[in-house]
Amino acid sequence: MTISSSLNASVAGLAANASRLATISDNISNSATYGYKRAVTDFQSLVIESGKGTYSAGGVRTTTTRLIDERGALVSTTNPTDLAVRGRGMLPVTSETSVAVGNGDNPLFLTTTGSFRPDDQGYLRTPGGLVLLGVPAAADGTIPNYPRDSIDGLVPVQINANQFAGEPTTRVGLSVNLPATSTREGAAGDTETLTVEYFDNLGASSSLIFEFVPTVPANGASNEWTVYISDSETDVDLNGVPDVVGEYSLLFDDSRGGGGTLANVDFADPGAPVGGPYDPATGILTIAVDGGPMEINIGTLGSSIGLTQLSDAFAPVNITKNGTPVGSLTSIEVDQNGFVRASFDIGINRVLYQIPLVDVPNVNGLETLDQQSFRVTPDSGSFFLWDAGDGPTGDVVGFALEESATDVAGELTELIQTQRAYSSNAKVIQTVDEMLQETTNIKR
Repeated sequence: MTISSSLNASVAGLAANASRLATISDNISNSATYGYKRAVTDFQSLVIESGKGTYSAGGVRTTTTRLIDERGALVSTTNPTDLAVRGRGMLPVTSETSVAVGNGDNPLFLTTTGSFRPDDQGYLRTPGGLVLLGVPAAADGTIPNYPRDSIDGLVPVQINANQFAGEPTTRVGLSVNLPATSTREGAAGDTETLTVEYFDNLGASSSLIFEFVPTVPANGASNEWTVYISDSETDVDLNGVPDVVGEYSLLFDDSRGGGGTLANVDFADPGAPVGGPYDPATGILTIAVDGGPMEINIGTLGSSIGLTQLSDAFAPVNITKNGTPVGSLTSIEVDQNGFVRASFDIGINRVLYQIPLVDVPNVNGLETLDQQSFRVTPDSGSFFLWDAGDGPTGDVVGFALEESATDVAGELTELIQTQRAYSSNAKVIQTVDEMLQETTNIKR
């Protein structure tokens, strides 16, 4: 009966508008929730076939959708590990419950923003219990290859606030002037000594001792020196002198055009060389200290930079080296490529993790969970781990959070429309009731 279908359609309208009211209510209540994605209710008409001359009201159906691809504005914060994704992609996270179990089986959840701070175990987690996942860096700060279609390479990001770091010295540069008068006839032949500090593989301070011994000729000038390089970390003899790790003969040019520059570098005893060979193209000779090989840059042949022999003064002009002593952790930051960098009070920074961005073909097909997190489903498609800024993904922004995607003014407008539609459906039900009452009165 047509009048009965009107009643059923209006009842369906009441239920549909009640669903829409629920999403509006959810949106407004989460207007201040960082990372919240707006929910919408869509209406679809339901058509029931009718015979000629009659019409049967089918009513309305609803589908509720979470618009995960809608992003809120980014706002700045004072916490370096407040993270937000600018553009496509999501941060990989897991639950603190699975991390506490510690069996390595951590489920993959996704989020677009989060206020991550170290907990009592050092794990970066949000107040709601989401733990950030990342790829751990190797000892030298490089990120190893890891599977991009699996979470096997991801581990909870853990920061040890009491950790220390140091970098060993692998390269030393010498800019030293040797006195030309020491290689002339009648000179005293005094040895010039230079001690250079370096840091070993454990961050301890060690020393290289350079002893420059002039060759004093019977007549004229030899312009030749022998340098002995000793390492304080090697074995010492009965007199407490460390082993020599390099012996080289240095010959300086005395011509008018290139006077005072290196003319030749060779082993002091070519038959029994001590140390590595000199490379004239780079000016580097390599010696073997206790912790491994070390490059000593004494300058290229004919260059005024490096070792020179001029005038009558021994002058260490400039000593350069890499490496640092052990330092304490001062801060943690995440750069736009997702690298978690630790800064130390000795002025160095080190990569600890890389945070990849997760992307799926259909973002709105993800399953919505608590704490503004999502889970991959068959509707979303398979996920892929991208480097931030690579492929279709955006970048990671530190000191920032993503605001709620809710537009309160728009929601209030929809609230008015929903209220009117609900009242109208209720009015139709009231009218149908009155018409049925009139039909009943015909019998009287």
